[in-house]
Amino acid sequence: MPEESTTPDTAELVRRAFEAASRGDVDEVMSFFASNCVWDDSAIGLGTREGLTAIREHIEAWVGSYEEFEWVPEEHLDLGNGVRFGVSIQKGRPVGSTGYVHQRFATVTVWVEGRIERFATYPNISEARAAAERLAEERA
Repeated sequence: MPEESTTPDTAELVRRAFEAASRGDVDEVMSFFASNCVWDDSAIGLGTREGLTAIREHIEAWVGSYEEFEWVPEEHLDLGNGVRFGVSIQKGRPVGSTGYVHQRFATVTVWVEGRIERFATYPNISEARAAAERLAEERA
């Protein structure tokens, strides 16, 4: 009988992270990040954050700026070697507004032992896919 993998299924972890973000459960969202994680929003002009404290502050400010918030997966692919590429839609109603935000963006994540070590956002889906594919090859 073949041994079962002890590596968590990243597709399931991604699903749970989306659900937690949509509920505004920052504690659960943070449970998916490694202690040495980097969150890179430089491609969308919002800089880079390193470490759990900085990432938590960013997520709290981001989710907290909405009265209603939902993060919906559109396409998420495991490219191998711990690299995932995703396209997502963020929907929400900002605090004090009657209007809604709807934005589509891409992410590239690096998972190691069931935790995210690097999370990067991209406004350009094609650029993100190319970056993810390169990263997966480099990590082979």
